Amino acid sequence: MKSFTEYLTFNTKKHREFINITHQVESFLKKSGIQEGFLLVSAMHITAGVFINDNESGFHSDLEAMLEKIAPSGVDYRHHLTGETNGDAHLKNILVGHQVILPITKGKLDFGPWQQVYYAEFDGQRSKRVVLKAIGE
Repeated sequence: MKSFTEYLTFNTKKHREFINITHQVESFLKKSGIQEGFLLVSAMHITAGVFINDNESGFHSDLEAMLEKIAPSGVDYRHHLTGETNGDAHLKNILVGHQVILPITKGKLDFGPWQQVYYAEFDGQRSKRVVLKAIGE
């Protein structure tokens, strides 16, 4: 068994963004040489997330609306007593999750139809990282 690790860095132009990173993850997998195993994609920040879903703008708008309804920005969260102003970003991270594990079969991501990998930024305009780690043979 072997493992291979790389990091992606993001510095988004917007405070909130969904970025399709599927091609970057596939490129990483190809470099790893792993044919059978698993690939972890994990946001290394508590105000960002990673998720798998459809590459469709209507869905992205629906997701943003749902997250804003459940964890609205502009609310005076108790977290803000620490001097921060990003309480909603912490909650949105919990809602979408901070990592995904992808199956690798015959050197490819073993996706279902329409599945894509996304980096979700909820408190952007600063440098953040995602770790990619493939484990297998």
